[in-house]
Amino acid sequence: MRNITEANLTDVVLARLQNTADPRFRKVMESLIQHLHAFLREVELTEAEWFEAIRFLTATGQKCDDKRQEYILLSDVLGVSMLVDAINHRRPGAATENTVLGPFYVHGAPEIQNGGDMAAGWEGEPTYVTGSVRSTDGKPIAGAVLDLWQSNSEGWYDVQLADTGGRQLRARLRTDEEGLFRFRTIKPTAYPVPTDGPVGAILDRMGRHAMRPAHLHFMVSAPGYETVVTHLFVQGDPYLESDVVFAVKDSLVVEFKRSDSEAEAAHVGVDAPFYTAAYDFVLKPAESSEQQKAISAADAAHASHTSF
Repeated sequence: MRNITEANLTDVVLARLQNTADPRFRKVMESLIQHLHAFLREVELTEAEWFEAIRFLTATGQKCDDKRQEYILLSDVLGVSMLVDAINHRRPGAATENTVLGPFYVHGAPEIQNGGDMAAGWEGEPTYVTGSVRSTDGKPIAGAVLDLWQSNSEGWYDVQLADTGGRQLRARLRTDEEGLFRFRTIKPTAYPVPTDGPVGAILDRMGRHAMRPAHLHFMVSAPGYETVVTHLFVQGDPYLESDVVFAVKDSLVVEFKRSDSEAEAAHVGVDAPFYTAAYDFVLKPAESSEQQKAISAADAAHASHTSF
């Protein structure tokens, strides 16, 4: 068709997909084209705005390298990452809620014993975290694996800092025969996402801050159960209501209780004053072995990307 107009252009573009062999790809592309064209018509995009959008996307790509993925950061701050996460991890009410993997997960974290210290050598407020891993029917899950990672007291992750040696402020441990876990660390702090690229500029243009509330990262897995990737947020943090990546959920906000007791501190192997936090993770049984394999593959693929 040659006589293409504003009125018929969308239908003409959609018709060009008639020979698409992959039905899922065709469905996604048809919806993308329809919504994109509808957006352009709704806002009546000017040519100057179109060119600025191209410039922005080009600059976003130029900011990406093997350690930084500006496009995933863009996805995060627009709420796309959390929406994709929510769509792909719908769980019953009893199961622990998922959140985004985040940018700083690293394979091969050092293994520690229950009660071990994942923040040895780092300054910060001593914190003792305890909890359990159970199935949705209340059964304790022995040998469940918890991958843990967090920022330091200034809001930096090891991969962002030079000369850390790598794989610090992160650990891997297993629940005991009763499904219980415990570890020592430092209290997490709020921090900003990087703002020195195009995403920082668009946040500023939108009048938004770049802060994430203080949190600990967890990836909890066990054979026969769906892996949960989530955060535990510090109750009372000023950014809980405005997390720049929209990841906060009420069920994941935890009280970090301060204790000044020297005796209690000595009992758990930290210095006073210190904080305690407790949380019970609940895993949903995988519906099938094939589904578990698919979930594991998706987790591995997700973990291979660095967001920013």
